[in-house]
Amino acid sequence: MPKFRKKPVKPVEVEAMVFNENNQSEIIMWCHEGLPPEANAIARPDYKSLIIRTLEGDMRAMCGDYIIKGVKGEFYPCKSDIFERTYEAV
Repeated sequence: MPKFRKKPVKPVEVEAMVFNENNQSEIIMWCHEGLPPEANAIARPDYKSLIIRTLEGDMRAMCGDYIIKGVKGEFYPCKSDIFERTYEAV
């Protein structure tokens, strides 16, 4: 079977926040900066999850996940273990 190696990626800085039960409103406001209320994030009544509207469709963010603002202003959730292996603080 042929093998492939991921090409190195040019370092890019992104903004990100860890989602928890206490900052759901803050993340929703951050995702909606300059956009209509239904644009990017939808609160879940349990306060333990958010629906993030991404370029690939709606994705659920759970407490402990990172919410990332990409280089084009898009938002998407990322599991904490993947985020911590992929990004470093600047």
